[in-house]
Amino acid sequence: MRRRLRSIEARVLPRGWPDVFRQVGLFAAAYVLYQVVRGIVDGSGYKPYGDATKIINFERVLHVFVEPSIQGWASSRHWIIDSADWIYLNAHYAVTLGVLVFIYLRRNDSFYFVRNVFMVAMAIALVGYWLYPTAPPRLMSEWGFTDSIAQFTGVQVDNGPLHSFLNLYAAVPSMHVCFAMLVGLAMGRLVKPLPARIAWRLYPLVVSFVVIATGNHYLTDVVLGAVTAGASWMLADRLFARARPHAWAFRESRARASA
Repeated sequence: MRRRLRSIEARVLPRGWPDVFRQVGLFAAAYVLYQVVRGIVDGSGYKPYGDATKIINFERVLHVFVEPSIQGWASSRHWIIDSADWIYLNAHYAVTLGVLVFIYLRRNDSFYFVRNVFMVAMAIALVGYWLYPTAPPRLMSEWGFTDSIAQFTGVQVDNGPLHSFLNLYAAVPSMHVCFAMLVGLAMGRLVKPLPARIAWRLYPLVVSFVVIATGNHYLTDVVLGAVTAGASWMLADRLFARARPHAWAFRESRARASA
């Protein structure tokens, strides 16, 4: 029995329990630091609202200020807005964590590249929050936006007990979209069945619709979230993977061959 358990452990945990605890600790420390810094640089006074107005005016000049229309259309169909609210509240953490666990357990030789990409993305996001704290659409009711998440949950985060622990003005870039892009890119290249690859590549589009329909991000935020994902992937590939190719490179071909 003990030999069988060791055999299962060797297949499931290719680098043993110490590496599991090391990765969990690294992600936990990075996330706590990310949230602390994010809260410290949360903007003050009217700057976040002024920055939001600048984004709105910029989109109006380009004739792409479609967010109120998208939210209005989704809100007129209760099942769509309720689904969007549920996805916004749950997918960002559950799907991202599930994908990271899957890659670690089943595609371990690609995990360390994906880990590095997420670390770079969070660092870039903090720079964006510091330079351009922006009020999300749901706080700009004068432009026709509503807070669908508050309506869905009955919880007012802006004035509730969670206010002190959150950065309400972390709209630029959209990390929901960035994380969705990263897991979509990784899984779209790691899974073998064609339907699964298509589904993962469509996932960022679903999240992009969700963040706009719920009034949490502007179209500009969505684009910048995608740009952040692309820049993070490129930096991890050009810097980290080249520095330690045997440990930090992405192993797409080997992953598909073993699938």
